[in-house]
Amino acid sequence: MKKILIVDDSKVSRMVIRAHVKAVHPDWEFFEAASGEEAIKSVVENKPDFCTMDINMPGMLGTDAAEQILQTNPHIRIAIFSANVQDTMQNRATSIGTIFVAKPVTEKSITIVLNYFASGK
Repeated sequence: MKKILIVDDSKVSRMVIRAHVKAVHPDWEFFEAASGEEAIKSVVENKPDFCTMDINMPGMLGTDAAEQILQTNPHIRIAIFSANVQDTMQNRATSIGTIFVAKPVTEKSITIVLNYFASGK
């Protein structure tokens, strides 16, 4: 069974992402975090295969949390979801080894991310 960590400071956003993922993969195990710091802790404790991460959260930026996570667990697949679609944010996200997806999160964008994760690229 695959495990996915959903990281966003918005509970509503976490619920939307979870519902979309669950529609495609109802058997996956889900974990949630509301901050970058919580995400780092959850990765250590729960060892998810995949992670969705918001960029703008209180405390640590999602890109910084993703970078730390990838340094300790380079096999985890991370998708950065953000409404901040500036080139600098997209470039930062991809330069650290994640994929960037613009918000709002849709069933189509989640499906694309899950297919990308499954491809192992």
